[in-house]
Amino acid sequence: MFKFDPKGRYMMPAHFGMPNYDSPPSLWYHGGMMVEVSYITDRERLAALLPEPFSVADEALISVSYGHSGKVDWLAGRSYNMISVNAAVKFDGKEDQLEGRFSLVLWENLADAILTGREQIGIPKIFADIPDYTFENGEYRCSASHFGSGILDMSMANLTPLSAEEIAAAQEARAATDNQMGWRYIPAVGGFGAQVSEPVIYPSETVVSEAHVGVGSVEWNRLTWEQNPTQFHIVNALADLPILEYRPSAVVKGDTNLFFPERWPRILR
Repeated sequence: MFKFDPKGRYMMPAHFGMPNYDSPPSLWYHGGMMVEVSYITDRERLAALLPEPFSVADEALISVSYGHSGKVDWLAGRSYNMISVNAAVKFDGKEDQLEGRFSLVLWENLADAILTGREQIGIPKIFADIPDYTFENGEYRCSASHFGSGILDMSMANLTPLSAEEIAAAQEARAATDNQMGWRYIPAVGGFGAQVSEPVIYPSETVVSEAHVGVGSVEWNRLTWEQNPTQFHIVNALADLPILEYRPSAVVKGDTNLFFPERWPRILR
């Protein structure tokens, strides 16, 4: 008979246990790349999407990022693609007061990555078809779709490389607000009410090897229930956030680490 270890680490179906590794894989993502487009939006509309005690930061900034994961250690060198949408926020809890990014939604094209991030961490991951980016005539293009209907299209051009000194300065300036936060929600059995509902923080660190700044744009596609029955409300809510002013966009290449024993993912208080 299978018996649960109360201090064990499991995922559904838990009665199979977890994989046994000769050497447990690390959480390094090697040779990844990200295209990030940021813009200012309407403060009140953005605030309506944030659960308490999160609030909009000094600037109502939205960042939409396409990411190619590169070679992922825990996937035995495989890769996947993602589109993340983050908002610049403040967290004012009883114990924690932080500035950083709140994950509004994260689309990925691999179920294994979605499930680990949702169950264990609380990042709001959902599925989309996300092809590899294209780079032609000096322009990056990225997109995502579901059920054959487009969700968004991104582009970035007019690229200018950053020096090593400029990259280091940008990372140092961002260090105080480099906190990736989200909300872990697991519904009760039957779907009514919450079994778990709590704010979380998930540290990560990227060793940047190359970066460019440029001019980017995002086009959201408004959808009907018939086109995307499980996600149309999410896409339309993001499309309703007006793009008031674009900020400098960036393409970043490097290696990312998601494991810090001294900065473990945790519940915010």
